[in-house]
Amino acid sequence: MARTYSEMIPLGTKAPDFSLPDTVSGKIISMQNIKGEKGTVIMFICNHCPFVVHVNDALVRLANDYKNKGIGFLAISANDVVTHPGDAPDKMKAIAEQLHYPFPYCYDETQEVAKSFGAACTPDFFIYNANDKLVYRGQLDDSRPGTEIPVTGIDIRNALDNLIKGHPVSDYQRPSIGCNIKWK
Repeated sequence: MARTYSEMIPLGTKAPDFSLPDTVSGKIISMQNIKGEKGTVIMFICNHCPFVVHVNDALVRLANDYKNKGIGFLAISANDVVTHPGDAPDKMKAIAEQLHYPFPYCYDETQEVAKSFGAACTPDFFIYNANDKLVYRGQLDDSRPGTEIPVTGIDIRNALDNLIKGHPVSDYQRPSIGCNIKWK
């Protein structure tokens, strides 16, 4: 497994505008129609990456635990489907339905959205506050495929708990590690 780290763009960066098709509903999703009252989690994932497969169940639990607490969720795949056909939109839809994703799973065909966010790997996580300012970027937790560390989502859960309570999110943040985005 190749290991690529998050770019760790500056905190306070404004969320980019975007419009992407949800592979399940067919609806066009934008930051404005998925953002939560308290904050928004943008996840760059894909179907095949072992790092994503390792945390998929935790992503579902995370979104289910926080979606009714004012947090919006969105997953995006930007992988080149010519080189990775298993990440094509029809396959994305199948995975989202199989795993009961409680969030839209959008396809970034041009890869422009991934680039505008500074996404580098899968999974890569970005949390924005109610004003669309970046308050967290980095890992879900310390668990990785092949380790005995359980997947808890503690790093993102701590950030979301602080955001919901109106407390500052710690700027001690560790990069996510995963497969590189498959650029065209």
